[in-house]
Amino acid sequence: MTIRPKYFTPNEVSIHNTAKDLWVSFLGKVYDLTPYIEAHSGDPLLKPIIDAAGQDISHWFDPKTKDIKKFVDPITGCLLYFAQHGRFSNVPPRCPSSDWANDFGIPWWKDEKYCIGVLSKKTRFIKIINALTLQNQIIEVCSEETMKEILNRYLKYNAHAESYTWKYDCNVLDMDKTLTENGIVDDDPDFYTLRMRDDQYLQSVILYYNDDLTEA
Repeated sequence: MTIRPKYFTPNEVSIHNTAKDLWVSFLGKVYDLTPYIEAHSGDPLLKPIIDAAGQDISHWFDPKTKDIKKFVDPITGCLLYFAQHGRFSNVPPRCPSSDWANDFGIPWWKDEKYCIGVLSKKTRFIKIINALTLQNQIIEVCSEETMKEILNRYLKYNAHAESYTWKYDCNVLDMDKTLTENGIVDDDPDFYTLRMRDDQYLQSVILYYNDDLTEA
């Protein structure tokens, strides 16, 4: 059985932007580097990583090799890592150095234990309306997420969301399918072309109470 990855929006990554809570994204994946920063606390080579906390750093990498970009040093003719924001942890010095230890094993950017999920290729906002209470909530979701995963995002607003039938255009939604697979088209390209504010015309999902409250 294939385990679905957890999807994150860029906004979710961006709030983890301190040395004590540090996420980054690169090459389509999201990494929690907090334990790495803690394990190497005090290392000055962590500075470029800490400065990039909460950001996408795909521009550090060669998408073909999935390694840090490299260049040929014009003086030595050696192939070196291109650390455009300054040398950082696990990147060797440009010249031989007695204090360089390469016994760390896998460099942090290749260590999958720090990978916590996938960065969404496209996010979208939807409005969820509770037909029982008439409350509505606009939430940002990942286009790759199923309705069940969107429901999990919505639980913080309604702990009993599973006790409702989710509908769009009077049709019951398949909770194992995405918004698009359920016929809820992403209108963002049209809004952009027409220069309209999409938050005024969001697609709305209606929740109908089933009268059998599920335990939260």
